[in-house]
Amino acid sequence: MTTSSTRQTAREQRLYVPGGLGAGMDVTLSPEQAHYLRNVMRLKPGAALRLFNGRDGEWRGEVSELGKKSATVACRACTREQTGGTDLHLLFAPLKHARLDYMVQKATEMGASVLQPALTAFTVPQRVNLERMRANAAEAAEQCNMLSVPDVREPAKLSDLLERWPDERALIFCDEAAEQTSPLDALWLLAGRPLGLFIGPEGGFSEDECGLLRAAPFVTAISLGPRIMRADTAAVAALAVVQAAIGDWR
Repeated sequence: MTTSSTRQTAREQRLYVPGGLGAGMDVTLSPEQAHYLRNVMRLKPGAALRLFNGRDGEWRGEVSELGKKSATVACRACTREQTGGTDLHLLFAPLKHARLDYMVQKATEMGASVLQPALTAFTVPQRVNLERMRANAAEAAEQCNMLSVPDVREPAKLSDLLERWPDERALIFCDEAAEQTSPLDALWLLAGRPLGLFIGPEGGFSEDECGLLRAAPFVTAISLGPRIMRADTAAVAALAVVQAAIGDWR
């Protein structure tokens, strides 16, 4: 339920910072954040805002210094304690910039805790701008009142990821040829296990990759219905189904 205090704090600017947070601490913001507060938000010293780092909860702070390329915020009080968050890894074949930006933002909003680019035979972009991904994830978390930001990992070949995948973590594979038409029947069998979700490339999987996925004991194939979706749409749809069936929407 949204309370009046929640609505009040929601109007305050939120920023993700990588460093520690605690009572009486002075937090130095990045030059980009200083520029944003000074020139975009038009804030002045003394303005209130909220900070989070994914470890120490959320803190209300007060801008103590605000220059052209630097800013300092004094931590005043903890507004929310850190929660455990979700344990849902999203594996995906990299997309072109605009669609990748969208997918990273929506995956963050949908509760993905890890974003793992997976290189496949038909992956078009072979290079991934990890800093851009991290910035998009942080921005989504700031705007959506979240306490955690996904861990953005280095790209790896699909075969390598499968080879070192832990057996106890189920990997849900969105497969157009899945035998079950309803994903719920397959997902309910995975309740209680740590989860991974894999969204393939726009061009689909090679026969060898399909064979590797279907042969792995930890992999479960699900269908996303009769329509063919673009990869970024499929990621949002699959995350919604997983969260509703066996995730933190229950």
